[in-house]
Amino acid sequence: MEFDQFSKSLLSISSRVEQLKENITTEEATKTSLIMPFFQVLGYDIFNPLEFSPEYIADVGIKKGEKVDYAILENGKPLILIEAKSINEKLNNHDSQLFRYYGTTTAKIGILTNGDEYRFYTDLEETNRMDKKPFFSFFFN
Repeated sequence: MEFDQFSKSLLSISSRVEQLKENITTEEATKTSLIMPFFQVLGYDIFNPLEFSPEYIADVGIKKGEKVDYAILENGKPLILIEAKSINEKLNNHDSQLFRYYGTTTAKIGILTNGDEYRFYTDLEETNRMDKKPFFSFFFN
C-alpha cells in the first residue's frame, strides 16, 4: 500500500471512531466496528484465522480455556496478542489481563485497545515478561 493511501486509510479509521463511538455500547461492537477495520488497514487478513485468530487460547497456569481476543500469527505461532475492551472503558487496570496472556505464548508484542486508544507492550525490561508500561501508545480522537 502506498503511503498516501495508508495515511488516508488511517484518517478514515479516525473519522470512523469519532462518528461511531457514541453509538457503540459493547465490546463486541467495538471489535467489529473499530478494531478489526484498523488491523485490516494495517494489511492483516482479519478473516483468515491462520493469520488473525480470534479468541486465541492462552491458558494461564491452572486456568484452562483462557482466551485473548486476537492473536496475529506467523507459521501458527502468535507474534502479537490483542486484548480488546469496549470503547466506553478506560484501559487503566486492564493491562494485567494482557500481562497474564503474554507470558504463556511466544508473542513479543501485546496490544491493549478500546478502539480509540492503543497501547503497545513488549518485554524490554525482562525477557518473556510484558513490561508494565507501554513502549508506544496513541489515540485516534
